[in-house]
Amino acid sequence: MNFLQVVVEAFRSMSANRLRTVLTMLGIIIGITSVVLLLAVGDSMKRFIAEQLEQLGTNMLFISPGGDRAQQQRLRAGASPALTIQDAAALNELESLSGAAPVLQSGFNLTVGNETASKTVFGVTPSMFKIRNWKIDQGSAFSEADVRAAARMVVIGHKIADQFFYKTDPLGKYIRIENVAFQVVGVLYGEGKQVDGGDLSDYVVVPISAASANLIRMPFPNNVHYVVAQGKSGGKLSDSINDINETLRDRHHIKFEEPDDFRVDNLASFAETAKKISTGLAALLGLIGAISLIVGGIGIMNIMLVSVTERTREIGIRMAIGAKPRDVLLQFLTEAVVICLVGGLVGILLASAAAAAITATGSFEVVITSGAIIIACGFSSLVGVFFGFYPARRASKLLPVDCLRYE
Repeated sequence: MNFLQVVVEAFRSMSANRLRTVLTMLGIIIGITSVVLLLAVGDSMKRFIAEQLEQLGTNMLFISPGGDRAQQQRLRAGASPALTIQDAAALNELESLSGAAPVLQSGFNLTVGNETASKTVFGVTPSMFKIRNWKIDQGSAFSEADVRAAARMVVIGHKIADQFFYKTDPLGKYIRIENVAFQVVGVLYGEGKQVDGGDLSDYVVVPISAASANLIRMPFPNNVHYVVAQGKSGGKLSDSINDINETLRDRHHIKFEEPDDFRVDNLASFAETAKKISTGLAALLGLIGAISLIVGGIGIMNIMLVSVTERTREIGIRMAIGAKPRDVLLQFLTEAVVICLVGGLVGILLASAAAAAITATGSFEVVITSGAIIIACGFSSLVGVFFGFYPARRASKLLPVDCLRYE
């Protein structure tokens, strides 16, 4: 019996018991759907994290006041850890950095007419737009001259513009921030999560001097909440961090044996951590799908064992007219593999539909890759061979005389 005849016989046997075949396939369909979809979700999640980190830039550095043990030690010594605008200016002169910008940040009520909303307001210098790659869609950003003049200007995100100035040009209009009027001079381009957890389209950005004079009260006028710096492209981030440490320790008059009164965080370490987490989670999702597929394989083995018992006389007749044990083995093994492959194809279609449905929501894009499909098809074939071999071997070991006498 050639292989084509075996496949034809397998399909004929499956069509003769349609309900049993469908029920047998059901476990494989669920398993393959789980494997493909979970692998796709894991892969899409890794890609999403990589894209977000690339957008933010892994050469970004965030300098904040207070170290691991410095804050309590310096407070006991009568000095509170702090960063200043002058610290940011000194860092901005470093050769290993492409720029540094101080930040004041706090939440305020924004009002336009009868519309009110609570938003986070950022007080920054113009260099922040370059460092954070903020682009202007309408109007322009404020300048260094505006910072020196503490001009009450504001650059807003798209969501803010749509909320307060729907279908009208926001440029030149005024937004009251805690009852202080700021004129809209620009609208930020784009949207998406930023490293601070906010959405770029929901940002409210003002000159840092205007924020200090009108909105955010600090213990000292030149204090800032944190400083954002950017390492030069192609340079070593470790060199940039060392330069920052040396500069700030010197400016803060920190002795050699004393700990830092500031902390430097970099997105490169965040990116590595995020990569490890996403890789581990993707592997876990794939494992969960594989377990579902194994459960389906056990179902195939059980059904095939029942099928061998039901078809004992058929096996005896085949052997009596010349079929060899390997032909019987091949037939039952082929049936198991065909059930797995057909179930696998149905599972891939269901997984693709589920991925399209998730993507259609707009919250997360799930893409079924060719790699996931190849893995699923290969795994389903292995499951068919592994769990189908024992019933097939058991069928091939039956004696024709015993089979023909079976009632």
